[in-house]
Amino acid sequence: MQNKLSDLNNHLFAEIERLGDEDLGGEELKAEISRAHAITGVASQIISNGNLLLRAHIAKSDEVKTLPKQLTD
Repeated sequence: MQNKLSDLNNHLFAEIERLGDEDLGGEELKAEISRAHAITGVASQIISNGNLLLRAHIAKSDEVKTLPKQLTD
């Protein structure tokens, strides 16, 4: 499975849409909020890893001519 940062954006926006569902309430809303916290936690780690990869790539060369495959769409 090859996921891209654009896939992460799609998941985050899908979660925003689920949280914006006005018909969601009570336990369903609490469950969705818990799910949103888990998704954002994982997303933060993915972004941190991407940032580390980019910084390592920059450190290896004085200028970035091509981005690492993991950072491209």
